[in-house]
Amino acid sequence: MTEGTAIPASSADIEPVVRIQAENIDIAAEIAAMTGGGAVGGLVTFSGYCRDEGGRLAALELEHYPGMAEREIARIARETLARWPLFGCRAIHRYGRVAPGEEIVFVACSSAHRQAAFEAASYLMDFLKTQAPFWKREHLVDGSTGGWIEAKDTDDAATDRWHRI
Repeated sequence: MTEGTAIPASSADIEPVVRIQAENIDIAAEIAAMTGGGAVGGLVTFSGYCRDEGGRLAALELEHYPGMAEREIARIARETLARWPLFGCRAIHRYGRVAPGEEIVFVACSSAHRQAAFEAASYLMDFLKTQAPFWKREHLVDGSTGGWIEAKDTDDAATDRWHRI
């Protein structure tokens, strides 16, 4: 079933769109692909961007485990579809060198109503951030390479809240 074109019997009938790519994400095209039909009442997106960290960061280097990363993101997206009545679910993540101001990740969820779309997009991003096998290393403007970026306690707290809901 194509995203957004008809009301599915259940979200389980929808196949999530998951991609990992080096090139920039065409956010307008991704949104258009999810809003082509009359059934969609709400679309929630999140775009995560590379920060310059106060002007000291030249780029982030994003590495992933090919194959495993796609499977893990697809698993998270299927869990998202199982929890909310959605018409579409997308997760696109970049790898390689990403400059400040460029997008790193895009997630989107569409539904008949806004609450399901908001909650689903938040859930998808929270779990993608903590469970997808990606690693980030800083490349600084002075030419040096920083260390690998550690996961934050706040990211783990974000996923923990979903276990209580």
